[in-house]
Amino acid sequence: MKARYYPHEVEAKWQARWEQERAFEVDVDPTRPKFYCLEMLPYPSGRLHMGHVRNYTIGDALSWYKRLQGYNVLHPMGWDSFGQPAEQAAIKRGIHPAVWTEENIAYMRQQLRRLGISYDWRREIASHTPEYYRWNQWFFLKMYERGLVYRKLSPVNWCPQCQTVLSNEQAQGGCWRCGSAVEQRQLEQWFVRITEYAEELLRGLEELGEGWPERVRTMQRNWIGKSVGATVDFRIEGRDDAISIFTTRIDTIYGANAVLLAPEHPLARQLAEASAHRARVLDFIARLEKMDRRARSAEDMEKEGVETGFYARNPFTGEQLPIWIANFILMEYGTGAIMSVPAHDQRDFEFSRKYGLPIRQVIAPLDEAGRPIIFAELTEAYEGEGVLIHSGPFDGLASEEARRRMTEYAEQQGFGRATVHYRLRDWGISRQRYWGTPVPMIHCPRCGIVPVPEDQLPVILPPDAPFTGERGSPLDHVPEFVHTSCPKCHGPARRDTDTMDTFVDSSWYYFRYCDPKNDRAPFDPEIVRYWLPVDQYIGGIEHAIMHLLYTRFWCKFMRDLGLVEFSEPVTRLLTQGMVLNIVTEGPYAGRWMAMSKSLGNGVDPDEMIQKYGADTLRIFILFAAPPENELQWKEEGVEGAFRFLRRIHALLWKWHEVLARRFATLPQPESEHLTPEQRALRRKTHQTIRGVTEDIESHFQFNTAIAKLMELLNAIGDFEARFRAVEEATEADLYVLGEAIHALIVMLAPFAPHFAEEMWEALGHSESLVKARWPSYDERWAQAETLEIPVQVNGKLRSRIFLPPGTPPEEYERAALADPRVQAFINGRKVIRVIVVPDRLVNVVVR
Repeated sequence: MKARYYPHEVEAKWQARWEQERAFEVDVDPTRPKFYCLEMLPYPSGRLHMGHVRNYTIGDALSWYKRLQGYNVLHPMGWDSFGQPAEQAAIKRGIHPAVWTEENIAYMRQQLRRLGISYDWRREIASHTPEYYRWNQWFFLKMYERGLVYRKLSPVNWCPQCQTVLSNEQAQGGCWRCGSAVEQRQLEQWFVRITEYAEELLRGLEELGEGWPERVRTMQRNWIGKSVGATVDFRIEGRDDAISIFTTRIDTIYGANAVLLAPEHPLARQLAEASAHRARVLDFIARLEKMDRRARSAEDMEKEGVETGFYARNPFTGEQLPIWIANFILMEYGTGAIMSVPAHDQRDFEFSRKYGLPIRQVIAPLDEAGRPIIFAELTEAYEGEGVLIHSGPFDGLASEEARRRMTEYAEQQGFGRATVHYRLRDWGISRQRYWGTPVPMIHCPRCGIVPVPEDQLPVILPPDAPFTGERGSPLDHVPEFVHTSCPKCHGPARRDTDTMDTFVDSSWYYFRYCDPKNDRAPFDPEIVRYWLPVDQYIGGIEHAIMHLLYTRFWCKFMRDLGLVEFSEPVTRLLTQGMVLNIVTEGPYAGRWMAMSKSLGNGVDPDEMIQKYGADTLRIFILFAAPPENELQWKEEGVEGAFRFLRRIHALLWKWHEVLARRFATLPQPESEHLTPEQRALRRKTHQTIRGVTEDIESHFQFNTAIAKLMELLNAIGDFEARFRAVEEATEADLYVLGEAIHALIVMLAPFAPHFAEEMWEALGHSESLVKARWPSYDERWAQAETLEIPVQVNGKLRSRIFLPPGTPPEEYERAALADPRVQAFINGRKVIRVIVVPDRLVNVVVR
């Protein structure tokens, strides 16, 4: 041990030793309890940012803690390495996506090593490798066999100048490459029937319970969007067609004034072509098809529509309702058609006001006397419940009862039915890009769409595709990839040139970690049975819906394949807060905002490690805020963490030699022979062990755990400052001091592992801390020496007494009644009884 703390020397030493000793490599061991700790794998963008550091440091602290508790800890890392940025880099820089990706992975892997994150690097995966994406293709084929994958026309963002499909991000404000206006175009796309699992995905949220944040479960519940209602058929006058409309408020149907269609509705263009206003209606549809759907559905979007000239019959009233096409109706919701009820839906109200359509109240709230309130004129829609008015035979019914009876009536008459609808839509996985998993399908002019045989997987990306950003997917321009033979008839055929959404890659990657070298199956079910479900998953709240929903679906599909036996893949989820920093320039100057390149408020982790060391950075990240809260970056806090480690180093420099030489042979002194100072430090040590353990076990309150370690360090400092030389310390002093220091160092390991290893070695331990065990506490020592007990008289606080824990109830009563302040409040009155809650309070009841 050196007299000064040199973090770079210490960290390099222990990183090399961990690698040499393969300290974090684990295998299946049925004799030990397992713990699978997982952080969301990163996209290899080039450099780690502080958000990454926070995510991985939280996971590593928990992994170290569980390892020290004796768990067999699986802590892997990999790369979500397919995706659009690599392809954009290829277009801009003339570098192949694989080269760009591999260089970024190499750099970020080194950054993670410098942070000292305790990964089992043997299990590293990268989703862009054929060894991985082969199994994406295998799962695709299994879904296709079971009817869970299908193809249909779907709208995409299309740049007419570049002749290519754009993602939503690339299409914002025009084409990212040429600036041209982006259009909506219909293309054949591959979809996964995630809706087949909608109800199970919803039920599973309740089973997850408190292991998942309520915020995440609510977000998924809303995204799945279960609605119980009715589907009603409105016959189109003069045609054989009917428009099916889903509604959760069939009780309002007597107030319907029109039928509104989404421009993408299958009947919209048919009615437009046959309309007396053909040109106007078709122009309106064409204009809406070019608009972003999200913009169309925005609350503040002006409501627009065009009348088709056709009418649909309201099956309850017999009224002829005009059929309009409206900009705020989306095909993705319900059936792509609604009945407009302006008195009871605000969007319909605004639309009807604009176009002069009639507004009729059919639901009336009740006044205090229980009488219906009839509005003379509506200034906004009344969207609440009430009783039905102007609703024929259903007048006077409460809304809930009316919905039941009206649905039954519709079913009896054959024009409606009870319906459960989900907002969730099937997962569109087609991407017209290069850098992704090729879809393993072949298009044959004779046989149609034919799956690639499993023994021909993987379908490998051709390395020589042109990257221009123009004329569709680069795969379309590689003849040797596109042209192939049909597996059925062996005639000429074409490969599908779509690649898969990268959420496919991240839906099952952590199963592959368990068995990453398997070339016969995605994984061995027996190995997965040992490691899964994931015990703790850590990542950002931004993944609450898409990734976390898709991965739950994928697990259920694998269960149905017989690969796993469980339905939920993650037992506990932690969504860490963002790292904020002050913005110094621009319109947001002076505000705390999430670190980003565009705002110029980022802090480079490499610079912090170079200046202070990885352990200091880790301590600050974990100490500055609870994991789920936002963290405000303050370099003075980093400096404080560095001083904390230097104080421990100075303490060990003074005491490490004598403790290394003598502590292991010292007898534990009898408590009655300890001095008050020795007793106080022993008590503080055991209280700290209990407190830190509880902080980590409860909700990963690493910040309060570190604060308790700082308090213990202060107590140790006060104790040992009494000795000008170590020789002055008695055996009892050395035992109490050694116990405290050993506990401090082991408990520091999850937060500053390199430093803790160095101090542990200085204390005479030849084996790594990886093999050490978390300290245990004695409950007797962990209790306070005396407890402050509030004393009430007739329920009001009047005094406090101080007694040791475990004092018999009769002693509580005696001490309370003997207290001068309590006697003053009794003041000669009769004591009826004394209520004692041991270690909590005393209440004297007098009359």
